[in-house]
Amino acid sequence: MALAAALPSDVVLYLLLPMYGEAFGISLAEAGILLAANRLVRIAGYGWVARFYARHGDRLTCTLAVSAAAVCALGCATLTGFWALLPLRLLWGLSFAALNLSTQVLATSLPAGAAARSGRAQAFIALGPMLALPAAAVLSEAAGPRWIFVVLALVALCGLLAARRLPCKPHLGISTQRRGPRLPNALDTWSFLEGFALDGLFIIGLSVLGKDVWPGGAVVMAGVLMALRYGAEITLSPLGGRMADRWGAEQLLVVLSLLTALALIGFGLGWLWTCAAAIVVLRALQLPLLPPIVAHRHPGPDRVRALAARSVWRDIGAGLGPLTAGVLLPVLPASWLYGLPAIMLAAAALACGKTAQGRR
Repeated sequence: MALAAALPSDVVLYLLLPMYGEAFGISLAEAGILLAANRLVRIAGYGWVARFYARHGDRLTCTLAVSAAAVCALGCATLTGFWALLPLRLLWGLSFAALNLSTQVLATSLPAGAAARSGRAQAFIALGPMLALPAAAVLSEAAGPRWIFVVLALVALCGLLAARRLPCKPHLGISTQRRGPRLPNALDTWSFLEGFALDGLFIIGLSVLGKDVWPGGAVVMAGVLMALRYGAEITLSPLGGRMADRWGAEQLLVVLSLLTALALIGFGLGWLWTCAAAIVVLRALQLPLLPPIVAHRHPGPDRVRALAARSVWRDIGAGLGPLTAGVLLPVLPASWLYGLPAIMLAAAALACGKTAQGRR
């Protein structure tokens, strides 16, 4: 619930920055950088966040993160220009890292039912963005895109009520030592491509391509579809968790990723709204799969480090996605821009399936 209150101040930017860049004093390319910055800072910052979390526990970590989210929202309402907004995006990136890590650690604290708990957690998290996105889309057309962030700052502060109810004890069994870089495995590669394609390219393309397909009401349509993405998480992520507990998270990941790849190809070929709706549904079913897979492969306290590592790879992809979209969407056919990552995502999912078979 703390993350549900803080997250709207971030997801609304994905809707408004590409469409209302002039109101924020930025170009489309700068919007892509800003939307990537919060992901990219976590590449370097996740280790520090994990160590702070291990020493201080959930309550203090999440209280600071929610407070920082409110500051970032207020800054988006009052500051203009790339260099003024960039520090806010970096601060939010670390705040999300803390809230997300706490959510995953608590959900996987017991192996039995971890996928179902992860699904329920995603459903609660999605509640805030689902309500905020269509409201922001409608109100931004009526009164401009800036003042909505004042409201979102107040909403974020409501997350303090939930953060203060979290456990305060540290996670003493978690290793806080720094580890050197290592080559990515199949699950790392899948996490990278999932973030690149779905959290990066797809979201930016929804705003930019939607403006061409439906110029009169693109912001409202994109806002509603992005809200449906979170609505799908509320209804389908718990279902995905139960399916994973029944049939196996790794097998389900392969099947859903292959279907997602097909939907991405169709999205790039011009079946915009139909394939976007399919991607929304498939992404919601996939969200609860990664934490139980990681917890199964890394039992005990090491799961926290492993969860953070997977999140870093996803953030690398999700950070590069908006940058790639901002630069290449104006010059590269959408069929290529979405088709190639879709093929690579399918290949990475199949590699994850082979790795899972090798572990048995």
